[in-house]
Amino acid sequence: MPISYSCPHCGKQFSVADQYAGQSGPCAACGQTITIPYGMPGAANVYAPKPSKGSSGASIAVIIVAVLVVLMCVPGILIALLLPAVQAAREAARRSQSTNNMKQMAIALHNYHDTYNEFPPAIVTDANGQPLYSGRVLLLPYLEQAGIYNSFDLNASWDSPQNMALSQATIPTFIDPSSPTQSGQSNYTFVTGPGSLFEQGAKIRMQDITDGTSNTLAFIEWKGNGSSWAAPDGIDISQLGNGLPPGNHPGGNVIGMADGSVRFMSQQVDPNVLKAMGTRNGGEVVSIP
Repeated sequence: MPISYSCPHCGKQFSVADQYAGQSGPCAACGQTITIPYGMPGAANVYAPKPSKGSSGASIAVIIVAVLVVLMCVPGILIALLLPAVQAAREAARRSQSTNNMKQMAIALHNYHDTYNEFPPAIVTDANGQPLYSGRVLLLPYLEQAGIYNSFDLNASWDSPQNMALSQATIPTFIDPSSPTQSGQSNYTFVTGPGSLFEQGAKIRMQDITDGTSNTLAFIEWKGNGSSWAAPDGIDISQLGNGLPPGNHPGGNVIGMADGSVRFMSQQVDPNVLKAMGTRNGGEVVSIP
C-alpha cells in the first residue's frame, strides 16, 4: 500500500510504496533531503512545520523579562518580610540597654545607702523647703560621673548660673535609647509621695521598707517632661492611680524596685496594684504581674 506524505520543506505532496518507508533522499520538487515516514498505508503523513527563529526569540525574551521582574520583586518582598523582625530585634536591644541603665541607677542607690545609711531624697531642697535639684545629682559619684558632681554647686539650684551648663550635659545612664530626645534630660524618675521610698522630708532606711524591697517601687522609666536630669521632679504615688505614665517602649515601662531588681511592666497593669507597689509601708498584699 502506498504511503502519502508531504515534503517538510516545500509542502509538495507525494505517494510512494510502503517498502520505501524510513529511506532518505532528495525531494523531487525542491531537492532538499527528506525521509519517507512510516505510516499506515494510505494515511497522509504531514510533517509539522519547524518553528521560526523569530517566534523562538520572542519566547526567550518573554521568559527573560519574567525572570527580571521576579528578581526585582524578590528583594522588596524579602525586605517587607524581614523589616518587622529587624525592628523587633532593635527594640529588644534598646529595651535591654534601658534595663541596664536603670540597673546601674539601682546599684548607685544602694551604694548611696551604704555610704549614708539612708536613701537620697528625690528632690533636694534648701533650708526654706524650696526645690534645688533632683536626687539624681546625688547619685552621680556612683555612676562614674564624679567630675560633674564635684563641679556641681550643691547649695544652688540646678538652673542657677553656676550649675546651668552642667545641668545641660548628657548623662548616658539617664537616657533611654528609645527616647526621641537624647540630650540633657532623664527618662528615669523617682517614685515620690507620702509613704513612698522617697517621701519628701523623711529619712528612709532599708529597715523602713516593711512591705518588702522587692514589692516597693523606686524608679519608673517615662518619656520625661523635656527638662534637665538635674531638675527636681518625680512621679507621685497619686499619679499611679491612672496607670503607668507614657513610656518609650511598646506596651509598657521599665521599672526599678527597692531591692535593685529591674523588670518590664505592662501598661495594662491594675492601677491599684501599681499604687500598692508605690508605698514602702502600706501593708498591702501585692502580687506583681
